[in-house]
Amino acid sequence: MPKTAWIFVGISFALVLLSILGFSYWQQNQQLQELKTSFEQNEAQYQKLTNDLAASKARIDRLLEEKDSVLQAQKGLEQDMRKMLESKDITVSKGQGKLLVEILDRVMFDSGQAILKTEGEQVLQKIAQILAQYPNRQVQIIGHTDNVPIRNRYASNWELSTARATAAVRFLCESGGVDPRRLGAVGYGEFRPIADNSTEDGRAHNRRIAVVILSEELAGSDAILAEKMREATNQPQSTITGTIPAGTNQVESRALMVSNSIMGHLATNGLNLAAATNFGTNQSAVAPMVNRVTNDPAMRTEAPPSTKEAVLEDPEEP
Repeated sequence: MPKTAWIFVGISFALVLLSILGFSYWQQNQQLQELKTSFEQNEAQYQKLTNDLAASKARIDRLLEEKDSVLQAQKGLEQDMRKMLESKDITVSKGQGKLLVEILDRVMFDSGQAILKTEGEQVLQKIAQILAQYPNRQVQIIGHTDNVPIRNRYASNWELSTARATAAVRFLCESGGVDPRRLGAVGYGEFRPIADNSTEDGRAHNRRIAVVILSEELAGSDAILAEKMREATNQPQSTITGTIPAGTNQVESRALMVSNSIMGHLATNGLNLAAATNFGTNQSAVAPMVNRVTNDPAMRTEAPPSTKEAVLEDPEEP
């Protein structure tokens, strides 16, 4: 083979080799760039996860501090209530984020009546003093009776229990200085006994007023529910009053929303509902209306309820 041919072959081989080496270098460089990009993305994701973890830890720490604060406040409230109130006729208990103060009716009222006794006013005044230290707590006053039929101006034990709860709410508001927006009154009549009604001692324990103080978390949920009720009935805030107690079933809630809507309509047309019901002295005008609504077959989805809401009108804003 001529020398020039060998030179041409050598040059061609060198060019092919250089091409292979150049392609390999380019390919490796591309892979390196991809690895670099992937590394930068992973580093950014790692930094984001690190920041999210730090933020979550800070939030957990904050929530734990808030929980400790709430528990301490709840413990302080319970201790204050026990120290100032607990006796053979007044019990204090707690559970499910609530503090329950139960007062036998002989402390609060004469038999079959809904007018507060002096001793009952003194107890409520102490409760108002304690509540003043915990302004974010919602309070429900619940009236209970025994199963002995009532034989006076009240149509049933429902009316009596509601009137008693309303009388306690009115005193806390007017004499105790408790913000009325924090209060709700409920009458359960004879249908939530805690003792045997077949004995005198059992009936005495069933005749009681329960003061239910909600935790701050439950109070916030209750405020949200009240706001949704106001939106559902399209009424101003001042016409939708009272609170729905924990455990209220669907029929009761619907009945209360309907009655609130009716009373809001009356209020907007010039009827002063508070004056008409006289804050409990004429609750028989309100309670049967709720009873008729809850017992309407068209609305009944479960057993007839055994509760009635005492509805109070919020005072007008100054």
